[in-house]
Amino acid sequence: MAAACARTLGKVGWHILESPPCRAGNIASLIPRVPLHGSSRAYRTGGAGFRSKLLFSTPLRGGRVLGGAFLFGGGLGLYQTIKLSVQHHLAEEDVKPSVGGLKLTLYQYKTCPFCSKVRAFLDYHGLPYEIVEVNPVMRKEIKWSTYRKVPIVMVNDDVQLNDSSLIISALKTQLMSKDKTVSEILRCYPEMKAVNEKGKEVIEFNNKYWVMVNEAEGQTMYPEKDSRKEEIKWRKWADDWLVHLISPNVYRTTGEALASFDYIVREGKFGTYEGFFAKYVGAAAMFVISKRLKSRHNLQDDVRQDLYKAVNEWVVAIGKKRKFMGGDQPNLADLAVYGILRVMEGLEAWDDMMENTKVKSWYRRMEKATESHKGQTDPALNIDQH
Repeated sequence: MAAACARTLGKVGWHILESPPCRAGNIASLIPRVPLHGSSRAYRTGGAGFRSKLLFSTPLRGGRVLGGAFLFGGGLGLYQTIKLSVQHHLAEEDVKPSVGGLKLTLYQYKTCPFCSKVRAFLDYHGLPYEIVEVNPVMRKEIKWSTYRKVPIVMVNDDVQLNDSSLIISALKTQLMSKDKTVSEILRCYPEMKAVNEKGKEVIEFNNKYWVMVNEAEGQTMYPEKDSRKEEIKWRKWADDWLVHLISPNVYRTTGEALASFDYIVREGKFGTYEGFFAKYVGAAAMFVISKRLKSRHNLQDDVRQDLYKAVNEWVVAIGKKRKFMGGDQPNLADLAVYGILRVMEGLEAWDDMMENTKVKSWYRRMEKATESHKGQTDPALNIDQH
């Protein structure tokens, strides 16, 4: 688009130079309004674009002067186009996967706790990935998929990974075992159909909490006795219990529900009318649903107390002698719990949790480890990052 705009400016400039002098007001009608939009490519959570505008200020008195200005502008635009093209190419080179040759695309809702788990894993290990934000109403971005939930991760545009825990286990297996392809690894997690408590048929995945490594790799990844069993136990706990405390807490009151949906609409992919509808009608609906969830999961009247109890239970399980449940480095349970809890950031529930539990020190360590991609230097991974 930028190159087309530069060419257009050049043509307009030559047209003016070859025509009699005329008024700037008449020239303005010759100028096509061509918006310039930059592209976005994600490393972790997003990218930035650029936007140009052509502004008119004082009128120009000579057609040749104005034509020359357009030629200059066209040349400058072409220069900027080449410059931006080179920068964009270099940016794309920067985000090409350096681990296992994987190209990863994450289909997500940004505020979904399960999607946040996957992002925490990818960010911690420094794995570049592109994000496709899915419209939660129409979901047209995943209309090609028979699996209609998020997150979905596409590997090299041809292998589809579903379910957050399976995604994490499969990608961790690939990081540990370079001789296996993702397609081969996926066979270790067979899909099965089950019926949930509502009588609805759902898809589940066998072994989804297991990282499929051989004995030697397992000893490297889990040096302490029972550390694998502990990791699996708390990953399940995060999915089966902790995640169910989020909605009742962030939609606890009408005010909190409205604040939560304001955040969801701002961060998600909504149209103008969809956003308005989602914010007010969605907040009211989730306030009611949160009460049902409280009943379904046998939560206390003050759901904050269940959140505090769960988070403190997690901190006690880590203990005072370990930085993380994984020891000096976070394990998959650390990343799962951190990913779930951080979706509350900026909301009242998160502030209350940080003030009334002992999770803050661990949470800040996780935040730092994730943002600095500490998993790239994990001694358990024999990864060539260059």
